Amino acid sequence: MLLWLAEYLTQFHSGFNVFHYVTLRAILGVLTALLIALSFGPALIRLLQSYKVGQTVRDNGPQSHFSKSGTPTMGGVLIIIATAVATLLWTDLSNHYVWIILFTLLSFAAIGFYDDYQKLVKKNTRGLPARWKYFWQSVAALVIAFSLYCCAHGESYTQLLIPFIKDTFIQLGPFYILLAYLVIVGSSNAVNLTDGLDGLAITTTVLVGGALGIFAYVTSHMAFAEYLAIPFIVEASEMTVFAAALVGAGLGFLWFNAYPAQIFMGDVGSLALGAVLGVLALMVRQEIILFIMGGIFVAETVSVMLQVGYFKLTRERIFRMAPLHHHYELKGWPEPKVMVRFCIITVMLVLLGLASLKVR
Repeated sequence: MLLWLAEYLTQFHSGFNVFHYVTLRAILGVLTALLIALSFGPALIRLLQSYKVGQTVRDNGPQSHFSKSGTPTMGGVLIIIATAVATLLWTDLSNHYVWIILFTLLSFAAIGFYDDYQKLVKKNTRGLPARWKYFWQSVAALVIAFSLYCCAHGESYTQLLIPFIKDTFIQLGPFYILLAYLVIVGSSNAVNLTDGLDGLAITTTVLVGGALGIFAYVTSHMAFAEYLAIPFIVEASEMTVFAAALVGAGLGFLWFNAYPAQIFMGDVGSLALGAVLGVLALMVRQEIILFIMGGIFVAETVSVMLQVGYFKLTRERIFRMAPLHHHYELKGWPEPKVMVRFCIITVMLVLLGLASLKVR
């Protein structure tokens, strides 16, 4: 939006051309989203407290979590608003990738919002039934997958890139839609499962999202893409700005979500954040790298799958509790230690993912 204004003002002063630089708009996107989150966070916390929209802690969880009962939830609204506003202000709104990522953010946020509303406001402990949650996630994911496929302008847009191996691509064709569907739904639910400790889900999201922003920048730059032997996708340039806005909003939310948390993001935040990470990875053709950098998300998801499957077969448990972070809490690790160590692992995995740009 402000880019259009800057383009208009260039006829009066050439200095406004500086806003055409993606890097500058990315910095402004970070700062805008961060300031929005920091400014409106306290008001949102008071609003949620006034309506008694608080967290319910299950009885069989770690004992340390009982003190969190009643903590305002649905704070993901703050992340969604800050990210969306910064994106609308600083991206090129003629770029169709911008509208696809905004649809992803808002559609999955709507699903999570309804689930949170049913559980926290209507006091319906089931919330949105799992089959209906999965149904609406699937509908949104298929719409996004078809949109990405229809917007493809060449073979490079539907290739599966194999990291760490030079010039190795798998042309997916129409099967790209299936891959996109699985990535979006899988990443959305993976972040949702990770959201169980103060600051854990948002910190890992910020780290992975920031790295995907770097991928978006080099992917959309012809010289960098050619030098690094990765697909050149010019439309991905604006995803650098979106990823920056996501990082800013995430850091602003973390100000209030750091241990001991004043607010939780709820499904409205976790489902949306996971989905946009998946779509960002699809847009820059780094689906496998997302799997690597989001290793904590993967581990949390796999721990739940193994726990449920093994219990059904043997009536016994592999972990003391799933997802995985609760297992370590029940082993005696303090919550901040689990969170920090998981984030250190994420930093290592993100660096490994970024290293794939050169190690080929």
